[in-house]
Amino acid sequence: MEIDRRKNFRFSEWEPGNGTPYHEGYTHDWVTLLPEVQLAYNTAQHSTAGKSPSLVEKGWNPLLPVDHLKKNLLTIHPTANYSHDMCKKACDTAAKCIAEAKEYNKQRWNKLHTEPDFKEGGQVLVSTLNFNNLKGPKKMRD
Repeated sequence: MEIDRRKNFRFSEWEPGNGTPYHEGYTHDWVTLLPEVQLAYNTAQHSTAGKSPSLVEKGWNPLLPVDHLKKNLLTIHPTANYSHDMCKKACDTAAKCIAEAKEYNKQRWNKLHTEPDFKEGGQVLVSTLNFNNLKGPKKMRD
């Protein structure tokens, strides 16, 4: 493997396993993390479709490292078991954070927005500020 000496990467700064450089505080280079983010997005279940985008588009989900672990073994290598537990905790934490964010946004929206109290026959003030297309489309005027 050839190293580009112009960049300030050292072997100790490379994250083991996927070969992507990792620097603490180096958050502006998101392009190196794009494949992992894209894989996570495409395999996560979305609330609108109820399925992952990969399953909707291709008909199958790509296998993740967690999927390759055999669950019925009596003894699992400690590193694999730790990796599985870490992935499971990360997924559970992400799901909990998403649920909390949804609840927070719902409460915030409900606090700031109230349903208007319109009654039939009541007077309503209408702003004409956005009435800029009263003549209709140009093509249909002739």
